[in-house]
Amino acid sequence: MKKNKTYYLLGGFILLLVVIRLCSHSEPRPEFTPRDYPDILRSGVLRAVTEYNTLSYHADKDSVSGFDYELLSAFAQAKHLQLEVTPEMSFEKRLKGIAEGKYDLIATGTVITTRSKDTLLFTHPLWLSKQILVQRKPEKGKDSLYIHNQLELGGKTLHVVKGSPALLRLHNLINEIADTIYLQEVDQYGPEQLMAMVSGGDIDYAVCDENIAKGNIALYPNLDIDTDISFTQFYAWGAPKYAPILLDSLNSWLDQYMKSEDYRNLYKKYFH
Repeated sequence: MKKNKTYYLLGGFILLLVVIRLCSHSEPRPEFTPRDYPDILRSGVLRAVTEYNTLSYHADKDSVSGFDYELLSAFAQAKHLQLEVTPEMSFEKRLKGIAEGKYDLIATGTVITTRSKDTLLFTHPLWLSKQILVQRKPEKGKDSLYIHNQLELGGKTLHVVKGSPALLRLHNLINEIADTIYLQEVDQYGPEQLMAMVSGGDIDYAVCDENIAKGNIALYPNLDIDTDISFTQFYAWGAPKYAPILLDSLNSWLDQYMKSEDYRNLYKKYFH
């Protein structure tokens, strides 16, 4: 009887291993290989990741627009490459995709900092911007939550996109004002969604890129974006550390294209 019980246990264990093995092979994970520019040219496809917002990449009915998307399309066309663009709201997932070779390029404005330089190779700066506080305008006759300057941020909860480079600045700001600022990282929404949440009263404060905020402020007349969180910084695209030739190719092309009338018209279209 004891021997039969052992057989049953052994058989059950083997069956469990078979089930686990079958499940693990039911949905094979795609394999990606880190690529530099020569590999991209051989494949004929450039894989880029961006953020879905009005400034970078935006779909409206049958058309796609956005400064980063249109600039990237011009590069791909000049190099006879097919373009594959993936919108990804999470900054951390964009970095992870780059590290794994899933994407060849982060084609959305990414702030250049000492920390971000540890993980990415940056193109020439594409524009200047800064992080700002998004809050509701004060209402007459009501107790106001309005923040007039950075010193009043003590004890407040700020919502920011998870993994955003703005977090480094916010941690420094906590030290500067010698008070606690509660940081709520959000991974399912981007800056435009955070603006809508502040406007609707779901949250009180958010930290967003100034250019994105300015591009959407007309939709939310009850919002104020006049309080700076950071100083003005350079923003650029990010290439993987293993793709220096891609970086050189992008920079060489940008040097020429940014002198053209096409580029000047594109810049005016998105940066007033």
